[in-house]
Amino acid sequence: MDKKVKREAPKCGIDYAFQRIGGKYKGRILWRLRVGTLRYGELRKTVIGITSKMLTQALRELEDDGLISRKVYVEVPPRVEYTLTDTGKGLLPFLSVLRDWAKEQMLINHIEAMPGRS
Repeated sequence: MDKKVKREAPKCGIDYAFQRIGGKYKGRILWRLRVGTLRYGELRKTVIGITSKMLTQALRELEDDGLISRKVYVEVPPRVEYTLTDTGKGLLPFLSVLRDWAKEQMLINHIEAMPGRS
């Protein structure tokens, strides 16, 4: 049974974009996938504070929106890999600008980033 999330129609381009990448984890997941294909467990370790349930939900929504692709290998134990699609890769320059803006704002507001995080 397909459980598509029912979204309100976007009012503008910004609304449309944030319906797809908004929230606490989606941007972070997309940013981690910029380096290439990652397995579920690798994402779980690198996206600090995310629960398995939230990671699964965010990955499903990103896949439904065509921003990531999911490849399942029929093995024991099962292996699932996630990769940015071309559409998802198209977001990377914008995420980079957003990251740079946030880093500047964190400096201004004397907020330290977690070690090893960009």
